[in-house]
Amino acid sequence: MALSTETTPVVRPRVVPGGFREVANLAYPVVLTQLSATAMGVVDAAMVGRLGATELASVGFGAIWLWTLFSLFYGTASGVQTFVSQADGAGESRACGRWAWQGMFALVPAAALTVAVLATQVERAVTALGPSPEMQSAASAYISTRLVGEVGFTAVMVLTSFFRGLGDTRTPLYVSLVANVVNAVLDYGLIFGELGLPRWGVAGAGAATAVGQWIAAALLFVAFRRRSLRQRFGTEPVAPRASEIRRFLRTGAPIGGQWCIAMTSFAVFTTVVAHMGDTSMAASHAFVMLLSLSFMQAIGVSIASSTLVGRYVGARDPEAVARSFRSSMVLGAALAGIVALLFVTFPTPLLRVFTDDPGVVALGRPLLLVGALFQLFDALAIIAEGALRGAGDTRWPFLVETALAWGFFVPLAYTLGVVLEGGLTAAWCGGLVYIAVTAVVLVRRFQSGAWKRITI
Repeated sequence: MALSTETTPVVRPRVVPGGFREVANLAYPVVLTQLSATAMGVVDAAMVGRLGATELASVGFGAIWLWTLFSLFYGTASGVQTFVSQADGAGESRACGRWAWQGMFALVPAAALTVAVLATQVERAVTALGPSPEMQSAASAYISTRLVGEVGFTAVMVLTSFFRGLGDTRTPLYVSLVANVVNAVLDYGLIFGELGLPRWGVAGAGAATAVGQWIAAALLFVAFRRRSLRQRFGTEPVAPRASEIRRFLRTGAPIGGQWCIAMTSFAVFTTVVAHMGDTSMAASHAFVMLLSLSFMQAIGVSIASSTLVGRYVGARDPEAVARSFRSSMVLGAALAGIVALLFVTFPTPLLRVFTDDPGVVALGRPLLLVGALFQLFDALAIIAEGALRGAGDTRWPFLVETALAWGFFVPLAYTLGVVLEGGLTAAWCGGLVYIAVTAVVLVRRFQSGAWKRITI
């Protein structure tokens, strides 16, 4: 019998637009990228925590205020993803690179100017916030050495948003991994005076992060300018155009404002915690670092949701838009459930990653029980916000989250933690109620279909 020369065709499973498979394929490199980026803060905290509770508290205090001050730029930069994904979905690929350049023109010089102004005011600003004298000194040192890296990270956010808007989530992942290795090596050398480097303590942690941020910016820019992208997506240099910058800012600035308002309220909350004592601040920071494991997974899924929603809005496929949202919410909830199980099952071992101080561990254990629920609602809120951003619906979430952050979160946390003397855990319970309300409001907003009436 003759052998057949025909081959059986390979039947590949069809990827449903906006289905779970497409969301997961796009999200997992972003999740890994976000976890890698978070690892910079985790490594800083884990190494600095060996110096003492005050040093750990200082890095947490400084990092939160730095992120707060520059979150306006970072959030606005994420608007590049909306323009790129919608342009790509509409078949206007050559316009994608231009939006990255306009984002750079709008944000990087402004970030540099902000750094120049803040560099002369660090000690005065930290003192005005009122942490303990020991924390003031260490936090000022950390902020001063890390500050210059924020300009580089603004560029990182613009370029990362460009790649993610195209659905390329792997390039930012590879760059993040390299930057993370650099940060970890320099942390070890500069914090403890190893590898022939000076012993700078908490200042060394800030310097290591700044170097890592600039290396990430340089690598992303090289990737952005490679020939294949220039030919397909028009990434060659362009001149600033006021009309396009204004158009970008109309959509991007509300995202930045939303991030800034949310982070400012959280920074004020952190300052209230710092007034409870260095041990409370150290426990809260260790808790926040653990929360970031879930937070960054949710950010990853949110970015996938934003990219797909933007793509299918541009392609005028509302069914795929709705499917992308549902798939993203299911994936985000599943990942948050895994983290919740870890928080409830292994609270003490998780806290001991950052510190062996018995007081910090004792305060941190009940926080992880609160955190199990907190990070679940937080994930749903972040993913819903990403879907709204992809659809171009940015102003309404900005207004609502501003009202909830300042009219609800800060007063409730202060009342429960300070006025009623419930302490650290009670203050975080106020945060739990706030994030649950925020999640419900944002999910309902997307489900209402109001985004269908918005154009950018």
